Amino acid sequence: MAAYQGTRVVVTGAGGGIGAALAHRFAAEGAAVVVNDLDAAKAAAVAEAIGPAAVAVPGDASATVAEAREALGGTVDVYCANAGLGSGGDAAADEAVWEAAWQTNVMAHVRAARALLPHWLERGEGRFVSTVSAAGLLTMIGAAPYSVTKHGALAFAEWLSLTYRHRGLKVHAICPQGVRTDMLNATGSAGELVLVPTAVAPEAVADALFAGMAEDRFLILPHPEVARFYAARASDPDRWLRGMNRVQQKWEAGT
Repeated sequence: MAAYQGTRVVVTGAGGGIGAALAHRFAAEGAAVVVNDLDAAKAAAVAEAIGPAAVAVPGDASATVAEAREALGGTVDVYCANAGLGSGGDAAADEAVWEAAWQTNVMAHVRAARALLPHWLERGEGRFVSTVSAAGLLTMIGAAPYSVTKHGALAFAEWLSLTYRHRGLKVHAICPQGVRTDMLNATGSAGELVLVPTAVAPEAVADALFAGMAEDRFLILPHPEVARFYAARASDPDRWLRGMNRVQQKWEAGT
């Protein structure tokens, strides 16, 4: 029997990239999957490619839980908060850019958890998967709104886990570096310098998540070297910041 036979799953931002790979993998493992994306045509295309196990529920990820729950017959077992904005820019980026990044990368997760937690805590089980990015553990040059809000997404996932794990909630934070998606293509020269050389396919991220869920691990690292970078950042932050500043200077020199 497939590992997730009969499980009901929602994947936001599933019209392509990591989200589409997660939706395909859950369906292959026996789950019924809601494919959510702001782009209705992309959501429908992914759901059609998956087949009868999937249904498209397009719309804003911040408000998809009720409709997704109805589409799945009244219950959500796994929620993948995958939709995200890879907002570039520095501290001077427009307020609208910061606000959009905050709403999509953090508050959409908060709103989903707010809608899901009462039922999950009542029945004593549920699974929340947050697609964070290594930027939430480390940072990303040239992308202040993205880096800051991904730190917020990680902090919220950590808070959920430490607060509710004794009540049956399982939480996973996926923190890849470069993934070969449209978002990576949009990172420009900064992405080419930092992310492209070690970029992996979206399916590798799905593989890492399923391995982590099998082991009940919170932190999912499709790029294992991120653990070393994270440890270095914590043990000697000034050395780490000097190293990242050298990367920043290299990027500036090439632009």
